[in-house]
Amino acid sequence: MDIYYTNKFKREYKKICKEIKIKAESQEFIFRKNPFDKRLKTHKINGELEGLFSFSVDFKNRIVFEFINNDNVCFYSIGGHDIYR
Repeated sequence: MDIYYTNKFKREYKKICKEIKIKAESQEFIFRKNPFDKRLKTHKINGELEGLFSFSVDFKNRIVFEFINNDNVCFYSIGGHDIYR
């Protein structure tokens, strides 16, 4: 699976602490094997971001993404629940 990262995602990723980066990388490893692994808590997003999905990095942080096709995903945002706005 190829993952593409938006410029917004890259900017947000640079701002998060090292501990969250390590967790995000670990969760991305799981995601690449199975985007719907129970440990990720992957779910569809409703409201303004309808059509996108999210998975958990930890209790507070999420990654918002979209399936482009069966082999490609785009990560849009990383951060706390405020990324849903």
